[in-house]
Amino acid sequence: MSPLRNHRHLSVAGLQTMIDNEDIDTVIVGFTDMQGRLQGKRMHAAYFADQVLSHGTEGCNYLLAVDIEMNTVDGYEISSWDTGYGDMMFRLDPDTLRLLPHQPGTAMVQCDLTWLDGAPVSESPRTILKHQLDRAADLGYQVLAGTELEFIVFDTSYPDAWRQGYRDLEPATSYNVDYSILGTTAVEPLLREIRNAMYGAGLDVESAKGECNPGQQEIGFRYADALITADNHVVYKTAAKQIAAQHDRSITFMAKYNEREGNSCHIHLSLRGTDGRTVFWDNGRTDLYDRFIAGALATIVDFSLFYAPNINSYKRFTDRSFAPTAIGWGTDNRTCAVRLVGEGGSARLENRVPGGDVNPYLALAAMVAGGLYGIEHDLPLPPEVAGNAYRSGLPRFPHTLSSARDAFTRSAIAREVFGDDVVDHYTNMADVELAAFESAVTDWELRRGFERM
Repeated sequence: MSPLRNHRHLSVAGLQTMIDNEDIDTVIVGFTDMQGRLQGKRMHAAYFADQVLSHGTEGCNYLLAVDIEMNTVDGYEISSWDTGYGDMMFRLDPDTLRLLPHQPGTAMVQCDLTWLDGAPVSESPRTILKHQLDRAADLGYQVLAGTELEFIVFDTSYPDAWRQGYRDLEPATSYNVDYSILGTTAVEPLLREIRNAMYGAGLDVESAKGECNPGQQEIGFRYADALITADNHVVYKTAAKQIAAQHDRSITFMAKYNEREGNSCHIHLSLRGTDGRTVFWDNGRTDLYDRFIAGALATIVDFSLFYAPNINSYKRFTDRSFAPTAIGWGTDNRTCAVRLVGEGGSARLENRVPGGDVNPYLALAAMVAGGLYGIEHDLPLPPEVAGNAYRSGLPRFPHTLSSARDAFTRSAIAREVFGDDVVDHYTNMADVELAAFESAVTDWELRRGFERM
């Protein structure tokens, strides 16, 4: 067994002791679905120890073939009425064992998905990322990453928000509290509980700060191995909602909740040698770093579906919004899609495209795949953007899910690095969302057309 990720994670032996002592009575066995949500089972701890710990458990394969409302939909090769909606295996990853301090008597383990014969489910987000990390390792690199996830807090509970149709919710702050110590005081009890619970769950918490939109906040975590970062991201996102609910509040990670600033998820990423050596910097940016950046930029449109997976994702991309529109890079330039940060061992690129609704496994897989493509094909780095990228005249990021879907499914690069099965699977996911949206009647249409048309 590999060493613990840190001293706050649980070993199998440590978990067994806590179960024997009746300190733990529930173990959550979870995986991340296409939409970036934790799905799985709450298991009685004694049964988990006796029957599940050694070989995992099973779940219906429709869990990777549903829409956001858990409706079974057509078009997925791996799961359908015609194939009988069989099982897949939840293979426990003991490295992810952790306590959940905000859930009394509860531990958690995350899983990989395999078919009953042991073959990995290639369409699973965690498998997609692990495949790209294996490619990087084969080239002699490890991938370090951090995600900066923004959210909006409301002084309205989830049940009340549902009953109100998610309209007229009361934000937890009344004005722009970006970096304001005074302005964030009202929401600090909630943020403090989230920070401390996540520290107890094994995450390395850095800080919390206010953001621009009323109620908007961000809690930052230290970078880690890319797989650890993705695992932690989904644990944190779920826990933050649970803790907010315990406070009779609600949180949204929607990319664009209203016409003001959206929720971003900036992703910082760097490569190191598998021996720990710095490869992005040597008295300045290395050629390897430049080619990695070039690859990330060259594939950003092709992989846009992995960065912006929902209809709502594309509402963020407006000029002068701090969400990028132009496909360019700049040194410490927040108007660019890719911002270069740091020097020496801290040199990294920040991808400013993803929003708070992103699936971290898919977005990180896209960044790694794009960067490796640039290295392997010796892509030249385009000129740096000096000044305002919104006025640069550079090609723009796709403005709709439909255009992102088309770019992804037609991309020879995507099919080369992810495989036809993955591309076809996530193309169908986009098709399902587009069909649902195109058949919906929106509030905007009612307001404009009910009386006046």
